[in-house]
Amino acid sequence: MRTTERMSSVSIFNDVIGPVMRGPSSSHCAAALRIGRLARDLMDGDIDEVLVEFDREGSLPATHESQGSDMGLFGGLLGWEADDERLPDSGRHLAEAGIALTFETIDCGDPHPNTYRLTLRNSREVHTLVAISTGGGMIEVLSIDGVALSMDGGWCETLVWLPTGTRGKFDASEVIRHDAGESELWQIKGASFASTAGLGALSEKRLSRVLPVPSQKDLQLPFTSAATLIEHDGEKHTPLWQLAVAYERARSGFSEDEIVSRMIAIVRLLRASIASGVEGTTYEDRVLPHQSGRFREKMIQGRLLDGGALNRIILYVTALMEVKSSMGLIVAAPTAGACAALPGAVIAMAESMDLDETTMARAMLAAGLIGVFIATRWTFAAEVGGCQAEGGAAASMAAAALVTLTDGTRDEALAAASLALQSMLGLICDPIANRVEAPCLGKNVMAAANALSCANMALSGFDPLIPLDEVIDAARSVAERMPREHRCTSLGGLAITPTSLEIERKLAALKTSGCGSCSCQ
Repeated sequence: MRTTERMSSVSIFNDVIGPVMRGPSSSHCAAALRIGRLARDLMDGDIDEVLVEFDREGSLPATHESQGSDMGLFGGLLGWEADDERLPDSGRHLAEAGIALTFETIDCGDPHPNTYRLTLRNSREVHTLVAISTGGGMIEVLSIDGVALSMDGGWCETLVWLPTGTRGKFDASEVIRHDAGESELWQIKGASFASTAGLGALSEKRLSRVLPVPSQKDLQLPFTSAATLIEHDGEKHTPLWQLAVAYERARSGFSEDEIVSRMIAIVRLLRASIASGVEGTTYEDRVLPHQSGRFREKMIQGRLLDGGALNRIILYVTALMEVKSSMGLIVAAPTAGACAALPGAVIAMAESMDLDETTMARAMLAAGLIGVFIATRWTFAAEVGGCQAEGGAAASMAAAALVTLTDGTRDEALAAASLALQSMLGLICDPIANRVEAPCLGKNVMAAANALSCANMALSGFDPLIPLDEVIDAARSVAERMPREHRCTSLGGLAITPTSLEIERKLAALKTSGCGSCSCQ
């Protein structure tokens, strides 16, 4: 039986395997950059001053500097992309551009912990923008100039302030009229910007698309959950990667060849990042030194316990995490904090099996579809769900991908995904020294090892008992009861141990002094 749903706009390349970026955290760096890009467009690229306000009870007052929100926001205000090599130095570039920026912490009761309140000024105008980071680099603009609206960066958005009662038609996907007090704000969404000639606009702004896969009008998706996928596919038992292609074709309009080619390009980027990580990385403001190279040496010398392909997985996962912490090029898969478990497991296992990059890409697509199901029902944001939302999702996705590498069945892949996520419910997010390095490094390794174990269990017929959709719902329920201190605020767990606080103090002193020596380096 075929079912068609029109509800979710999650894309594998927008929301799950992506963005390609630099920085320690996608929900901080990439999302803040996209918010900054939209804010820049709101000001026609001419910004003199920016006031950034964070709710005192949110996650950002404690993390915006150390986890990369500042770096990303500055880059966005300058109009850069998330993979720009200048991002680590974006603060200096912002100052050289003459943009004055102020941060304030306020009591405003924002319901979402990752809320950005921006007030932007130049010599001619002032605008406000409120937006949230929803996880994995994804965003939603909630209001502009006090007018409530919704904008996720997937459309070209033409904003037109018009006299109340103005009439007009547009060749656009959607036109939403908002009451703006003494006028109307028309939000015109389209694949390109709308022509507003002759309307008598009081003001007009054009905000460019910031997502790689554009939104579509009248979107119809074949399935958005594991249950509807099984209902859709029935007894055909189509491999999960092919179902992922079918989903993304409906979501993006891309051909199968283009979808696979895009994922192969991502695989190649990841393999290059792994190689650079193994060879060695350096960065001043980080907790841990380069360690993966020593792991490789011990592997070559035969000094490690026999872990088979697992040892190569550990090597690749740790190398990718070191690249992330040195501001190298990574792919949020599904997030930057959990960027290594999935690709490290897939690429290491595929190389051990002498499989090619096309096969790796297919496994990554299968993982992407599991991520679609998670993102549709829940979140990837640790600020909302703890590390079970990041590491747990990565493990679930990686387990399905590993099954796919062995030509496992659709149902085996779904079983592996369920088993892996079950094993990580309740995992907290407690970054040491307020950096996304540790215990993130170990949690990524754990997620990859968990994925390998659950893939083999599923391939040998172990019963997951609880369907994947129900496991995702259970994780969401756990998150709702998880204290704020354990959701990426650096206010609980390992983050508040004496050693963690001392490391943070040393890093802060190092940054203030500009000295290149630190016992943590």
